[in-house]
Amino acid sequence: MSKRLSPQLQHSIAEDAYCETHLEQTQLFCDTDQITLCSKCIQSQDHQHHRVCGIQEAAENYGKLFQETLNTLREKLEAAKSILTDEQERMVMIQEEEQNFKKMIESEYNMRLRLLNEERELNLQRRQGCTADLNLREARLNQVMKLATELEEKFQEMLQRLGHVGRENMKKLKESEARLSEHICSLQTLVAELEKKCGDSALALLKNAKYSLERSNSLLLENLEPAHITDLSLCHIRGLSSMFRVFQSHLTLDPETAHPCLVLSEDLRTVRLRNSQQDTPGSPERLNFSAMVLGAERFTSGRHYWEVHVEKATSWQVGISYSSAGRRGSSGEKVLLTGSVMAAEPMLWVFPPLKRVFLEKQLHTVGVFLDYEYGQISFYNVTESSLIYNFSHLAFQGVLRPVFSLCIPNGDTSSDSLTVSPQDGPSCDATVSS
Repeated sequence: MSKRLSPQLQHSIAEDAYCETHLEQTQLFCDTDQITLCSKCIQSQDHQHHRVCGIQEAAENYGKLFQETLNTLREKLEAAKSILTDEQERMVMIQEEEQNFKKMIESEYNMRLRLLNEERELNLQRRQGCTADLNLREARLNQVMKLATELEEKFQEMLQRLGHVGRENMKKLKESEARLSEHICSLQTLVAELEKKCGDSALALLKNAKYSLERSNSLLLENLEPAHITDLSLCHIRGLSSMFRVFQSHLTLDPETAHPCLVLSEDLRTVRLRNSQQDTPGSPERLNFSAMVLGAERFTSGRHYWEVHVEKATSWQVGISYSSAGRRGSSGEKVLLTGSVMAAEPMLWVFPPLKRVFLEKQLHTVGVFLDYEYGQISFYNVTESSLIYNFSHLAFQGVLRPVFSLCIPNGDTSSDSLTVSPQDGPSCDATVSS
């Protein structure tokens, strides 16, 4: 049995529900035509096949539908407000991110320009100290100056592209903000309208009831999505990795620091996961907190570059440790590039702080460049000859060592491995080029 209306609602029905045609009290409601009917109206063929019920029953049914719709509208209203807040936060974040990328581009440009200027100074000293091969040295100097000009043009183009992408992203976010604000306003209007209807008399509740529900359902069907913006890391700095090979270091892995889960190759250039942990002799430098191994080389000054083949690993880390382990299980501060393949999607993060970097396709070889005096670490996609990310103005102190890490699988065996590329760069007399 349906729930009875309040006495006030029943009184409003009795007082107001009169048929203007037959001057009789209306007690019925035609759901098809959305009008009230009296006992004579129902005899008309106009309503013969329509859905007709009592006003009280119709008011109760629509009241329930309005309450259900109200709950859904309120949920969508909160979701829309949450997305709007996120979009507004993203507007602030992309402005900060654009500034960070601009600084990263400028840092990479300044570093590259330093190397070219050093090459030019070296050529000038050679010209002054030796008269032989003057034509060759002159050609080298001209080449360096030409590269410096091309470098500036390239980086100005990158900054312009970064600015263009940033403006397009901001435009999309502002359009999304306006669209969401309008949607929120519509939702709030409907919520207020339905709340009022639920508190009104039966006749007021039934007035345009179906239309109110249709409007609500139409609004609820609208898809709420945040704006799709371009990741700024797509503004790749290309053609920068080959110049670092004049600083390529001969790197090997230090077995004294290898985690028990790791096994090293005889030439100490490849690390892979062993099938099960084995007891290994204790060492004050062994890193037991993760499947990590340090490079045998220790850097306290200068510039250094090395490459790591990562294509045979699904989850890996490469980078540098600020110092060798001070005590068992500790390895100091780190700067890391982390790669992982999740559901066939390659993903990259840098640290610190932890930040995801967009990657179009899986990495095969990572290049790492270290400039100790200028406190700079850069990671490169060697295959694409492009910068992944760089860190500048780091305060290095003491010994720096390369870091290599693989993710320990949860109970399953893994064939993951990392391999340090052998030194195959040109001699130190080679000209720096792009």
